[in-house]
Amino acid sequence: MATTATPQPVVLEAPVGSNPNTLFRRLLPFIGYAILIFVAFLEITPFVLTVANSFKCDPAIQSFPAAFIPVPPGVQCQNEDGTRLTAAQQVNGLTFNPTTSGYDRILGQGASLPRWALNTVIYSVVVTVLRLIFDSMAGYALARLKFPGNRLLFFIVLGTLMIPGVVLLIPRFLMLRQMGLINSYLGYFLVLGADAFGILLMKQFFESIPGEIEEAASVDGANRFTTFFRIVLPMATPALVALAIFSFQGQWNNFMDALIIVGTDQSLYNLPLGLTVLRGSGQDVQYDLVLAGSVITTIPMAIIFFIFQRYFVEGVSYSGLKG
Repeated sequence: MATTATPQPVVLEAPVGSNPNTLFRRLLPFIGYAILIFVAFLEITPFVLTVANSFKCDPAIQSFPAAFIPVPPGVQCQNEDGTRLTAAQQVNGLTFNPTTSGYDRILGQGASLPRWALNTVIYSVVVTVLRLIFDSMAGYALARLKFPGNRLLFFIVLGTLMIPGVVLLIPRFLMLRQMGLINSYLGYFLVLGADAFGILLMKQFFESIPGEIEEAASVDGANRFTTFFRIVLPMATPALVALAIFSFQGQWNNFMDALIIVGTDQSLYNLPLGLTVLRGSGQDVQYDLVLAGSVITTIPMAIIFFIFQRYFVEGVSYSGLKG
């Protein structure tokens, strides 16, 4: 007896890649790269234009479109007859003939920029060292020492982080003026030698260290200072590196505190404050000097960042994620 085959339904497979979800997943990496490239372009473009414009004369800096490709030969910002070089004489489309006039003027004989750079290094290094010492000691005291008012003191330190820094500028100025420390290195170091952020950063790290380590050191005869400096502090190297990075970077770019503390003595200016002098007053803005000074101010921190890039990233991650 013959049997008839049961007809099977025909299943039509969709073409590969026609699924919207699959297509989106394939395009997602390209979308991400496109966004990253766009953001990187927005971040890098101002710096590229700053460097390029620092090698131009004032008229060329203000020309549009902004030329950013230097081509030889180099030029001077004045013609042989003493007239100012025009933008058309220096710029050709997106290319320009570079000049070092701005750098020559701010680094030449009698210029104040080298002195301001030295002051910036002194402020940044000394304040960073002071914060490493005092912030770590204060953080350890809040984390480990049990004394009356410990919690109250902690909340006071925490509360200072909620106060905008600009609110404290006038009280700091009045305090230093009464102490006779305006326009002095000592006044600068006294005000900025410790900060609430560093204290809380070190406190939270010390609290993550098991107390059994200190108990073992105590059993071996170590006192509190020996335990702190020889055992606990070396273990806090990641937090100390993060604190050093933030402190040095912050002081290198510190404008407002320098303005209040040493703002009336140009021999004590740091680089950010000195740039306001290069800018000039009124409408007579010397853009070539300002941009050349900005590049010189940025270069040291850029070099430090590229050398210690891993520590910068780890420091940001540590301060933001530990808790």
